[in-house]
Amino acid sequence: MKRIVLGAALLALAAALAGAGGRSAGGSSGTTLVYWSMWNEAEPQGQVIARAAEAFTKDTGIKVDINFNGRDIRKTLQPALDAGEVIDLFDEDIERVANAWGNYLLPLDSYVSRSYPTTGGQPFGSVVNKTLLDLARQLGSGTVKNIPYQPSTFVTMYNKDLFQRAGITAVPKTWNEMLDACAKLKAIGVAGITVDDAYMACLFGYTVDRLIGMDATLAMVKNNDFSGPQTLEFGRIWENMAKNGYISARAASNIYPAGQVEEIATGRAAMYLNGTWLPNEIKGNAPNMNWGSFAWPAIGPGGDGVTANNFGSQSFGINKNTKHPEEAFRFIVWLTTGEWDAALAAESIGIPMGNASQWPPALADAKAVVDATTRRLPWAVGMEDNPDINAKIKENFARLVAGNLTAEQFAANMAR
Repeated sequence: MKRIVLGAALLALAAALAGAGGRSAGGSSGTTLVYWSMWNEAEPQGQVIARAAEAFTKDTGIKVDINFNGRDIRKTLQPALDAGEVIDLFDEDIERVANAWGNYLLPLDSYVSRSYPTTGGQPFGSVVNKTLLDLARQLGSGTVKNIPYQPSTFVTMYNKDLFQRAGITAVPKTWNEMLDACAKLKAIGVAGITVDDAYMACLFGYTVDRLIGMDATLAMVKNNDFSGPQTLEFGRIWENMAKNGYISARAASNIYPAGQVEEIATGRAAMYLNGTWLPNEIKGNAPNMNWGSFAWPAIGPGGDGVTANNFGSQSFGINKNTKHPEEAFRFIVWLTTGEWDAALAAESIGIPMGNASQWPPALADAKAVVDATTRRLPWAVGMEDNPDINAKIKENFARLVAGNLTAEQFAANMAR
């Protein structure tokens, strides 16, 4: 674990700043915040946050001691909190922070209702993404306990240039339109869609949701019951996609990130059901990709339509035992509004949290999907919640699209 202390000489300011966002709100020059970060310092997010912390110290006199944990924070944070180690704030996935570490969180409603120097005199809660803030409140049983940032949504990411070459003039909204698009892409020598092993359970979950709806899909996982007709229907859909050459022949054997690096980035495949983080992940392989995105198409009358989608974010939590809650929240505001929110979005090709920040061009279409979403689907519609179910989907889906299982055999294997 690498530790970096970011600070400037203490500012000799004894007077409080005016307004709720100033030092009169509890922020004090000379304070040091300990922040455990989910990023590595070499990642774009880590680089921006490090620079933001330096600027925050220069502006406020409050130092920020950043522990760059990377994804190991999932293993290291709770033991440290349980041991009483000084940690003022931390970050990770919005659901993980709320559900796994909820007992350690400080309620933040009073802070959300105040204005700060970077909120233009408006309450913080009115200048950031309301959909995500409402999700945080929902996860906190009616109380905001973590602050979202780096929003994301799970959509069909696609290569606009390939669509144009194939003569596709509108994104698919129904499965018949999806099949038509795939046929046109095949005609120019391009696979319609691909997938990696890491996202096969997502492909299963979101497709089944379009067949029977969210509640029935989640019930399959809860009851570990895949004997229903929707499993066979899923098998038939993807058996047909494979037989027609609409899904890449390599999809069955793709080990993450082979599909996105070797097929999407190279233009061998046009579509990938994935997150809005995909452009950032493969920007080194496809720096000039003309990205588009659309909601996974509707399939059956009993399923959800294109206004039901998964979205989420990373999020900040403040340790309920912190001695510096005001300063910690001011740093969160610093990162989620204004200059540094915009920098995070631009440099990581991500979605900003602040309403005034611009979405990167690569994700412009995703904004329309998020804005039109009326029902939030959980990640993979539950299909990754049970490791055994996840593994079963991967094994049998790979065999299905490789032509080694029929739809009937796929359904029989999933029902066992």
